[in-house]
Amino acid sequence: MEIMNSKVQELIGIAAAVAGHCQPCFDYHLEQAKKLGVRETEIKMAIKIAQMVRKAGNDNMDKYVQDKLAGQ
Repeated sequence: MEIMNSKVQELIGIAAAVAGHCQPCFDYHLEQAKKLGVRETEIKMAIKIAQMVRKAGNDNMDKYVQDKLAGQ
């Protein structure tokens, strides 16, 4: 039994590639998603979510570094 369909897997791949800064991965998963007929709106939503996750991680790390330096 398949846990998730191929379209969902490719959307997750797109999001992971964006969050992980992997351009070859993004290109691969975008191409696969398009071949499977994933709608552009779904692709854009996956990208937007990944960008928000990535931004939160970057912002939190920046704050952590500043807090550590201030506490020296």
